[in-house]
Amino acid sequence: MNQIIGTRAEMSPEPKTREGPFLIVGLGNPGREFEHNRHNVGFMLLNRLAARLGESFSKVQSKALVARSTYRGDRVILVKPQTFMNNSGAPVTSLVRFYKVPLENMLVVYDDVDLPLGTLRLRPSGGSAGQKGMESIIERLGTEEFPRVRIGTSRPPGKKETADYVLQDFPREESELLEETLRRAEEAAFTFIQKGLDEAMNLFNG
Repeated sequence: MNQIIGTRAEMSPEPKTREGPFLIVGLGNPGREFEHNRHNVGFMLLNRLAARLGESFSKVQSKALVARSTYRGDRVILVKPQTFMNNSGAPVTSLVRFYKVPLENMLVVYDDVDLPLGTLRLRPSGGSAGQKGMESIIERLGTEEFPRVRIGTSRPPGKKETADYVLQDFPREESELLEETLRRAEEAAFTFIQKGLDEAMNLFNG
């Protein structure tokens, strides 16, 4: 897939060197029964981004819920695939092509049990680490070279199976930390759009 790199003037002293719309993808499972699951932190974050932009997910496109807006002059497309986690790659690939999004302008948000709750990790590329939604996206795009942010959800206690654990809701005692984590992830996403991945990594990793 061709990546488009351009230059355009910005009001800030240092112009951006990125051109084209930004695609923010949150991974999760559709349906009210999954709404508050650990596996759905990607959807949770996308809901916050849409609310901040004054938008709603009223459009269905390529088997995804889509909200379109602008942020400080940049076009932003928010995407929640509705194919269930394991098949996220099909709608994401379709929308990347439809909107002609350079892959460096796509940010995929998903849960990671290997990180403690409260931790964010932004990276420019990498494997899926077993996360099925990311596996699907990487396979469909044919590359691992696109930005992502992993939101820590902590490992399951004892001998609980990971597959069962991620489909459980966050308990009430974790609600305050979850809220703070999502708030930081929200700021990280907008920093990525406005100032780039390196700045977002410097400010929010850890």
